[in-house]
Amino acid sequence: MNKYIYVVALFIFMLSCNKSTKNSEYVELQKKASTIFGTLPTQVENPKNVITEEKVILGQKLYFDKRLSKDNTQSCNTCHDLNNYGVDNLSTSPGNDGTLGTRNSPTVLNAALHKDQFWDGREPDVEAQAGGPILNPVEMAMPSEEVVVKRLLEDDNYLEMFEAAFPNDEKPITYKNIQKAIGAFERKLITPSRFDDFIAGDLESLNEKELKGLQLFIDNGCTACHSGNALGGNVHQKFGLFDEYWKHTKSKNIDKGKFEITHKESDKYMFKSPSLRNIAKTYPYFHDGSVHKLDEAVSIMGKVQLNKKFTSEELDAMVAFLNSLTGELPEDIQKNL
Repeated sequence: MNKYIYVVALFIFMLSCNKSTKNSEYVELQKKASTIFGTLPTQVENPKNVITEEKVILGQKLYFDKRLSKDNTQSCNTCHDLNNYGVDNLSTSPGNDGTLGTRNSPTVLNAALHKDQFWDGREPDVEAQAGGPILNPVEMAMPSEEVVVKRLLEDDNYLEMFEAAFPNDEKPITYKNIQKAIGAFERKLITPSRFDDFIAGDLESLNEKELKGLQLFIDNGCTACHSGNALGGNVHQKFGLFDEYWKHTKSKNIDKGKFEITHKESDKYMFKSPSLRNIAKTYPYFHDGSVHKLDEAVSIMGKVQLNKKFTSEELDAMVAFLNSLTGELPEDIQKNL
């Protein structure tokens, strides 16, 4: 009997030692991760566009308003569906006339955390980005800023809302103020996840496979492009450092990225590294939406960006980690509409 008690006690002691060792490893991983990724804010401030409740409510209404498109068929939410993690899950999106765009519509959730906007980084912030699709002939196809403003001036409710949001402006309904209002709304579209609980010190928020995936993610150098509180969105990188990307993505169109804007040879195939928050929900992947499966996308990134071939076990763990980045959708997205 005493021998039996001794064996059980030894077994429990060994388990506790093993758990203590693992906890120590997880503490170190948590510290490293918090340094690399930082803390997620509740909203993203812009000194040039102070967030107010009136602006956010107005921006929310504008975001869902199809009158911002030529034929009243498209809103911002059409391609960036907030109830679907800010995307439409299409490779490229049809616009006002049904014509498809040439690049995948990225999620608007957490986009305000990025250093710039669009796959080629041609706009500096969400306010500037908000004005682009409305006038884009393939997207919302409005003919001019003046036509947009004229349409909104016909709505007395909008006049009241713009006056409340921009009380110091003699003429509050302007295209710039449309952009500012939508930008203020988007700056609050932040989605905290279990990963943020881990960053905050909750070692139990991620399971063992997810933690292994995080460790692999860091050890393999994925954080060179996917760091900061958005896990990306803060650098531009050549897509295809070790091989031509289209050989792996099977892309039909070879997009030259930032080069299409600047025509600089150094910008050829340069794209903004996307945020990985909610990545499991925002398929298909890459600038052209050419890949639909997350494990395939991770495998391709390993090959063309890191010159590594991940094992199935490694892929499984990293995909598990990436799933932990799926966050909480903003509450009551349409409550004021």
